[in-house]
Amino acid sequence: MSHNGDGRTYTRQEKGAAAEQAARMYLTSRGYLIRDYNWRCRSGELDIIAEYEGVLVFIEVRSRSGSAVQGTAEESVDARKIRQVRETARVYLHMQGLQPAAIAFDVIAVQLQPDLSIASLRHLREVF
Repeated sequence: MSHNGDGRTYTRQEKGAAAEQAARMYLTSRGYLIRDYNWRCRSGELDIIAEYEGVLVFIEVRSRSGSAVQGTAEESVDARKIRQVRETARVYLHMQGLQPAAIAFDVIAVQLQPDLSIASLRHLREVF
């Protein structure tokens, strides 16, 4: 839990939603077409599915607030998470009847201020 100046405490869900909204705005401003977000099935959730220059991109959004003691957002994407995202992407493609020419897996790392404003945003392309 983190507090801002007026004593308000934000939940993990609120932080995640703020980071994902920032990521969608960033992607849209860079010419990405957001196809879907927070897409869920039994195997997991896909934060953002977007199209860019003919590539279908599955984007995992990671947020951090406070100090970097917890490690970077990118470091939190471990082998288990990568497997889960890849499996969920397979289910998404199957259920949507999509056979894109190319797919990519990106990570967007968002550092949040205590008031949920964005301290920094890093887009790591084709991470896994």
